[in-house]
Amino acid sequence: MNYKDTLLMPKTDFPMRGNLPNREPEMQKKWEDMNIYQKSLERTKGRPFFVLHDGPPYANGDLHMGHALNKVLKDMIVRSRSMMGFHAPYVPGWDTHGLPIEQALTNKGVNRKEMSLAEFRKLCEEYAYEQIDSQRTQFKRIGVRGDWENPYVTLKPAYEARQIEVFGAMANKDYIYKGLKPVYWSPSSESSLAEAEIEYADKKSPSIYVSFPVTDGKGVLAEGTKLVIWTTTPWTIPANLGISVHAEFDYVEVSVNGSLYVIAKDLLEEVSNEIGWENPEVTRELKGAELEHILAKHPLYDRTSLVMLGDHVTTDSGTGCVHTAPGHGEDDFLVGKRYGLDVLCPVDEKGVMTEEAPGFAGQFYDKANKAITEALDEAGALESLSFIKHSYPHDWRTKKPVIYRATAQWFVSIEAFRDQILKAINETTFTPSWGETRLFNMLRDRGDWNISRQRVWGVPIPVFYAENGDPVITEETIAHIAGLFREHGSNVWFERSAAELLPPGFTHPSSPNGIFTKETDIMDVWFDSGSSHQGVLDEREDLQYPADLYLEGSDQYRGWFNSSLTTSVAINGIAPYKGILSHGFTLDGNGRKMSKSLGNVIVPAKVMNQMGADILRLWVSSVDYTADVRVSDENFKQVSEVYRKIRNTLKFLHGNLADFNESEHRVAFEDMREMDQYMAAKLEKMIETVRQAYENYEFSSVYHALNSYCANDLSSFYLDVAKDVVYIEAADHPHRRAMQTVMFDSLMAILKLAAPIIPHTTDEMWSYLNFVDEESVQLTDFPEARVDASFDGLNEKWSRFMTVRDDVLKALEEARAAKTIGKSLEAKVVVYGSEEVKNLLASVDENPAQLLIVSQYEFGGTPEEAPEDALVLNQVTVAVEKANGEKCERCWSISEHVGEDKAHPTLCPRCAGVVEAQYV
Repeated sequence: MNYKDTLLMPKTDFPMRGNLPNREPEMQKKWEDMNIYQKSLERTKGRPFFVLHDGPPYANGDLHMGHALNKVLKDMIVRSRSMMGFHAPYVPGWDTHGLPIEQALTNKGVNRKEMSLAEFRKLCEEYAYEQIDSQRTQFKRIGVRGDWENPYVTLKPAYEARQIEVFGAMANKDYIYKGLKPVYWSPSSESSLAEAEIEYADKKSPSIYVSFPVTDGKGVLAEGTKLVIWTTTPWTIPANLGISVHAEFDYVEVSVNGSLYVIAKDLLEEVSNEIGWENPEVTRELKGAELEHILAKHPLYDRTSLVMLGDHVTTDSGTGCVHTAPGHGEDDFLVGKRYGLDVLCPVDEKGVMTEEAPGFAGQFYDKANKAITEALDEAGALESLSFIKHSYPHDWRTKKPVIYRATAQWFVSIEAFRDQILKAINETTFTPSWGETRLFNMLRDRGDWNISRQRVWGVPIPVFYAENGDPVITEETIAHIAGLFREHGSNVWFERSAAELLPPGFTHPSSPNGIFTKETDIMDVWFDSGSSHQGVLDEREDLQYPADLYLEGSDQYRGWFNSSLTTSVAINGIAPYKGILSHGFTLDGNGRKMSKSLGNVIVPAKVMNQMGADILRLWVSSVDYTADVRVSDENFKQVSEVYRKIRNTLKFLHGNLADFNESEHRVAFEDMREMDQYMAAKLEKMIETVRQAYENYEFSSVYHALNSYCANDLSSFYLDVAKDVVYIEAADHPHRRAMQTVMFDSLMAILKLAAPIIPHTTDEMWSYLNFVDEESVQLTDFPEARVDASFDGLNEKWSRFMTVRDDVLKALEEARAAKTIGKSLEAKVVVYGSEEVKNLLASVDENPAQLLIVSQYEFGGTPEEAPEDALVLNQVTVAVEKANGEKCERCWSISEHVGEDKAHPTLCPRCAGVVEAQYV
């Protein structure tokens, strides 16, 4: 008889190698054919909603690691909530308007000036849909489950119509107004920008000190005394209309080389060093308030500059006398408005100086710096010139510097409902918690929101102008435009005249002749995406408003989180989300931003093509995503090892359940050996930990709990011990069936709990199970953690045993290294320890040899009784020697009783009994 054939070895066709790059697309095709998304929703219909609202990625370019991090996090949340008792639809979306698409078409050779606006916008739409199709394919390849055939897209007519309604509702509450104010202006984009579209980068700028001689000192300063200002933007000097000082600061009049100068007292030493004053003599001191209304001569033009009081003045740098150009700065604008100054802005939309800057017209503002500085020097007003490198605002798309420029713009008055916004923030749950402070401070300090953009690819601002120039926004016009957009899309605004766009028979007292014009600006794209709570959550019957969760990168506190909150509170008085979760940015392995120029870019497609989407997803689950995340090939190699361990564990569990029928063979908890009860308790604890971690969005805890259970509890202990039972004992031996029961429960729990993270692998294994009814593990719920009063005692006792076992395993390793033994079954271990250890080992099993995976075990007495060559370890002292007897041909253990059964002379008594009973 070939005794090998009598062993109950694992039987499974589940492959050891994942071969994920090839298998995953096949699995995704299967999901698509079975319409897994709809089936998951049908299964959970009637349950409480959990809606994660997708922040729309911009429809341009291939996916980067930030996209993958974001979408996998969302997918894990939606999948886990679906398996935790919720109805969790997921509708992906895309942001489609704005400059990048205009720029992309220009780069492809499209000449916008050779076509109508409507024709150009049509090309933008076609390009956006091409990008959506490309990105959708890539997101699906990552395994993200959602309503991919019916996403929301910000250019769709129904969405645009709801956006118009949001604008109208805000205008109806007088939250929207038109005003001439300085705003961030991008000459490279020829458009105004919101704060959220600004990023900072170093820029080299001239640093100049300029003197303004007093023409009317109001009895405080003598005529000719020079007020000194400092600026890094010489190009704004032609727009200077005043000088701001702080009422409460101390200022000094100093004599230098026969001239008198006025600066802040606290800055005297710094200014003296910069300008090169030697031994300046302080002739008097005075408060800033005394300087109010003094007039000084503009250094270049025949006009005066007014001295004003402003709280924005500081002594952090400069001179304490602040150059004030109301057309080029928010603080300048506000203080100028208070003193009745004009808003002079001698720079056009391209950043070119206009005729309002005599002598410099036609020069690009940055190039004009040199000419203006030279003119100041010729006028004797330039006291010092140097250059500095400083952080300066840039257009986040073109990466080029921006300026402050006063233009007529449409604004949302944040101040009008700021308190409501702050209240809504306090009622929102934030993960991580610091997000609340960040968003609160942003909105507390935020100025009015500029929503005008001087572009063509976007949603028009639905405003008409009467004959006298008054803006016309009424409930009637808004409802009519919204209806037109819903039917025809926003292109209708550019295809029809104002008369054709207005409601039939519309009249207005400011247009007695019935003549109207229409606004040409479009809305800030943040207003587009910020209206999605109405265009998606409220619009679609399969979703609900407000959403349970918004999840995006931490940059969205100034972006989508911000604009969505503003519009939602404005029209409905509540936040559009119950909770916000934010993640960090993806960096390279050295903590640097990824860039092609550095050659440190790792893209999702490469990872999936080489290793598989499940490796990418498992990596996402492993990181602390609330902070910036480092990405390297080494990271993915490490995660691949964890994946391999999980996969092999699944294969081993499945292979040992080939002859297990749960309804017939399950062993009740109370009928199991204590070791099996301990493992059952460990499993329940793992289930509890994982469920709680999913609940709290702590995916790294899920990752570590699953990995630890597979690698430590199962592979390194239970499954190792189990081989001597499930392979060797008779099929229906109670110990074997008990172990199979634990294995069955472990397999089902791991598959379900890991499904949100590695859905391809778990569904692949699911397809090999002949004892399940559901088509997919995705169509099941997480197991509920069972609580038993005995669990704590079991865990405490067996944890103590495991520490002793670790010592024995270390001793076996040393004996193996010393060639005392080969495999551990060749060993006999003699343990020396306390009475407590003796009792512990005796209580876990009649013969602990099986748990220690040795052939023979003996308790030798106290540590003092151990031989000199015994190994002293943490809990016990251990002597390892060769086991006595012969090796059993069937179970490979060494026994002194091999050969006692004459019918089976090469077997130990246990194996002989099994063979005789089962096979003879």
